[in-house]
Amino acid sequence: MKVLMVGLGSIGVRHLKNLHAVAQERGLALEVWAYRQRGGDLPQDTASLLTGQLSVLPPEEWYDAAWITNPTAMHFKTMCALKSCTGALFVEKPIFDHTGYALADCTAPHQRIYVAAPMRWCGVMLALKRHLQSRQPYCARVLCSSYLPDWRPGVDYRTVYSARRELGGGVAIDLIHEWDYLVSLFGMPQQSFHFKGKYSHLEIDSDDVAIYIARYEKMLAEIHLDYFGRSYRRSMELFFQDGTMTADFGQGTLTLCDGTKEHFDEPVNERYMREMRYFLDYVQGNVQTSMNPPKTALQVLRLSMGEE
Repeated sequence: MKVLMVGLGSIGVRHLKNLHAVAQERGLALEVWAYRQRGGDLPQDTASLLTGQLSVLPPEEWYDAAWITNPTAMHFKTMCALKSCTGALFVEKPIFDHTGYALADCTAPHQRIYVAAPMRWCGVMLALKRHLQSRQPYCARVLCSSYLPDWRPGVDYRTVYSARRELGGGVAIDLIHEWDYLVSLFGMPQQSFHFKGKYSHLEIDSDDVAIYIARYEKMLAEIHLDYFGRSYRRSMELFFQDGTMTADFGQGTLTLCDGTKEHFDEPVNERYMREMRYFLDYVQGNVQTSMNPPKTALQVLRLSMGEE
């Protein structure tokens, strides 16, 4: 399989390593090329996983699949460049930095396209989906709160894309996972309202808090996202007639309405490995449907931006 990696930041390197790991599991031979805008030597353990590096985009040859993991603001341009030279695209979330792009301009009918949604693949979420197959909550309360300066130890938080609006930063799209998994569980809401802005002491020009309220036919939902919570909290509470179900993604636990607590102690990378196995199945035709196609990803982006 001949593939292309566009962008080798932390998430790109994670996908590169996981790609090799899954390929080794399956006895799949890889030829991996990387397009890098910025120069400089890669760490040896990363460089050793590449067949070669490219300095020009688009490439002139055909690739079975490509990973788009460069800054969000560059996704549309990159997808346009790869429209005619790759059979499948793995696009890191969110799909774009704003909603004004037309999918017809950057995708081709033959392409298999999946937009990253790793939280759908964590143990807690997989268990939660099983429990919800025959249950309907009254309402949902979703929280994602963490401290941006702690995200990347040793890196000045003011320099990363999350802090910079022009690169696609800001909680509304940076923490799009929450809207993504809510839509994957319950579909698109009938109506939503939101407030967002920059309110904390953080030295950034992107939004550091976003709050939403959404109405479904049979339930209400509220979402709180921020960059300034000093302790990491990522959870969803679901309220039912017989009690509350709490999915604590940070602790790796699912507490059922009767108080039973299910534990899912697994490395964070395990969700990315599950996602990689799925994507390779999709590329090779073993799975026919994208679990997160561009149309859905763009709808979720509109929700997060308050445009739906």
